[in-house]
Amino acid sequence: MSNALAPDEIPVAQRKSGRAITRRIICTLLGWTLRIFFRRIEVIGADRVPEYGPVLFVLNHPNALVDPIFVLCLAPRRVSFLAKAPLFRMPVIGFLVRALDSLPVYRHQDAGADTARNRETFVRASQLLAGEGTIALFPEGVSHNEPQLQPLKTGAARIALSAASAIKGSTLKIVPAGLYYTAKTTFRSGALLYFGEPIEVERVALDGSGEPPREAVRALSERIEQRLRKVTLNAEHEAALKTIIRAEHIFSSAEHGSNGGQSLARELGLRQRFIAGYAVHRLRSPERLAALESRITRYEQQLRRANLDSGNLAAASYSPRTVASYLVPHLLFFVGLLPVAVVGWLMHYPAYRAAGFFATRFGRGSDDMLSTIKMLAAMLLFPATWIGIAVLFGVLADHPMSGIITLLIAPLSGYAALRFFEELDSFRDAARAFTFFVTRRRFFEHLLAERERIRGEILALGDEAANIVV
Repeated sequence: MSNALAPDEIPVAQRKSGRAITRRIICTLLGWTLRIFFRRIEVIGADRVPEYGPVLFVLNHPNALVDPIFVLCLAPRRVSFLAKAPLFRMPVIGFLVRALDSLPVYRHQDAGADTARNRETFVRASQLLAGEGTIALFPEGVSHNEPQLQPLKTGAARIALSAASAIKGSTLKIVPAGLYYTAKTTFRSGALLYFGEPIEVERVALDGSGEPPREAVRALSERIEQRLRKVTLNAEHEAALKTIIRAEHIFSSAEHGSNGGQSLARELGLRQRFIAGYAVHRLRSPERLAALESRITRYEQQLRRANLDSGNLAAASYSPRTVASYLVPHLLFFVGLLPVAVVGWLMHYPAYRAAGFFATRFGRGSDDMLSTIKMLAAMLLFPATWIGIAVLFGVLADHPMSGIITLLIAPLSGYAALRFFEELDSFRDAARAFTFFVTRRRFFEHLLAERERIRGEILALGDEAANIVV
């Protein structure tokens, strides 16, 4: 029996193959970009995502187009998206969202939007899920900078209930996923993608227009919000969140220092518990919270005057062997990498600064857009830099191979410069702490003791809050 395609099938097969290749290339490039922009990336709970069957991912939305890139590159399933309609009309981004099989959502706040067309989008989304596909969407409906989840739209629940009624032989599952950024606008910060416990969607009877009952939509939306809150950080207001972050940094530095020993999942969990305790004591003992915050402020002022960070204070003594085991490999690293790092810095610094300029210029003061613009600008500016330098070297050497070699070496030199200066910053912080330990040991030990006292007070408040909640 022949496996050849019929003539009228060939164009369709070619288009599908072309889209698959395009998607693979896009995912690879975006994955590299993520790994460069974020120094630490963690994925937790991927084993909770069903390997087969229809899945609807629902996520918080703190970081514009960076958020879907994380799901696209790091989710264990091939994902399609619901994306706001204006993205389909934007240069470059429009190509990307179409290549990734996204479906348009028409919002009231978008100029000229025909929200009646969302009915068509919901039908297509339900059909995709009924075919055991996977969709990711952001039920808050908008990217934002708020310290907590915004009110969820009902679209996720409506799509899920409509799709569940059409699915035969399997159960639709909603997987909540939290995106947590240590500093979302900062180059080389950290990010966590946290998959929560799935929600099984029960079948309900649809009305004559194919809509699920309002009560079922409301109940499922509430369950989605509850599960999302378990995998995200939610503070009452920005001031409370900043206090929590300061307290958690001091608390964790006593155990892990600044060497990245603490996982982002643990950091998120601690901050969630601190927020819960903060809410309890804000009502029951606000004076103790105020006293702790004042103590933290004084401690931070002492650290700033010493030009130190709490994470740089090592409780163990600096023995000659410890110092030598740290110093020698670092010096060898710096000496060996210095020439390449200097070349890489000279090549890439102009493009790096230009990406920051464009982010500031076009971000319009919105933090949730800065990372997106930085990443998009870098994806254009850095390759342009490599190509330009490669052409220049090829012309100067009057030999194409020189240009090709330069094109291969340029990105590696940039990464070498990145690692060199990151290690240099870390080394400088460690050297400053060691110098302070040698020259002002008594005050160094005072800072260590004060950190332990603050940590003890945080533990006491946490235990009391837990007992009150129980």
